[in-house]
Amino acid sequence: MKKHLLFVGNRFINNPALQRYAIGSAKEKLGHLEQISYFQDSDNSLFLILDQLLKEKIKLLIITTKNSSAIVGKLLSTITSDNQILKDNMLIPSQTSVFEEGSYLIEYEKAIVNVIIATENKNLPSIILEDEKKSAKVHVFDESIPNVKILLEPLATSFDIRLDLVAIVEGWVEVSVQSRKYGNIAQFISAAKQLLSHKLIATNNIVGFIIEKLSHSNRKITFAESCTGGLLAYTFTQESGASNVFEGSLVTYSNALKSNWLAVDDTILEKYGAVSLEVVNEMSEGALNVSYADYALAISGIAGPNGGTTEKPVGTVCISARSKDSLKYEQIQLFGDRNYIQEQSAFYAIKMLLLLDKELFFKDL
Repeated sequence: MKKHLLFVGNRFINNPALQRYAIGSAKEKLGHLEQISYFQDSDNSLFLILDQLLKEKIKLLIITTKNSSAIVGKLLSTITSDNQILKDNMLIPSQTSVFEEGSYLIEYEKAIVNVIIATENKNLPSIILEDEKKSAKVHVFDESIPNVKILLEPLATSFDIRLDLVAIVEGWVEVSVQSRKYGNIAQFISAAKQLLSHKLIATNNIVGFIIEKLSHSNRKITFAESCTGGLLAYTFTQESGASNVFEGSLVTYSNALKSNWLAVDDTILEKYGAVSLEVVNEMSEGALNVSYADYALAISGIAGPNGGTTEKPVGTVCISARSKDSLKYEQIQLFGDRNYIQEQSAFYAIKMLLLLDKELFFKDL
């Protein structure tokens, strides 16, 4: 059954932070969303769109402002030949099957519709819709998409599973696992883990997984960032439990701070330049030395669109991953605009952290 998220109200269009919160909540509850649409408060096409959607086999989540909620309820009532009634200070269709504060559910023919009335700076009301499709994600490292397909597709066939593969960065393939009619996801994942020992992690949230692993082992992590400007720190602190494992991040954009805060040798900076393996290795060492962390990640690169040279073009990024007894470092060439290069750099560093300590991260809790 397809899942469609529909926003009604100018506030969602003009408030990206509220959008992200609502979309994140919807994906957490419902999984993959096939389509996301936006309508202004006075959009006359909304009736026709709703009328068309309610004729399909669909799960429709409508997130509306309070101002537009009465219009949404009226349109749904018209389409379903119903009338609105007042319940818990909400005008809702009388055929509403389930309702909570700020949220109600109606079923019409093949469609299931959940309307949520959202307010800025408030918690989103409960999403009543459920995701009936069994699904999961696994992450495979040190393999390419063609190799992962060759390895996992026979298992997927055996356990009646459908796979969708995407490369996060080179050497990191995210696999969406969906059960077909008689599929068994748990058995598929168990068999895949045996086949890809020390290469596969089964989780919907890789950063949350890292935090959980570090927390269970009483270990901590720190970062030294340059071109990513704190993106690694942001990625980790979005997750609950980050305070248990995250020491902090030093954003050392200038050479002076690389030297003063992280004790990067001035002669190394001058000889090799800020974007070099020699410098990121000193950055990761300095981050460990000024913290109580067990692991450090350091990133320095040229995110563009300016700053590149023939020897070090835009997209050149150096990354160092260090523990108290291990070190990995790589210089990579990334492509895309500034934001995409920064995001790829952060993901690549996360991949290097996982591969730095396979015994910790690829062993079941």
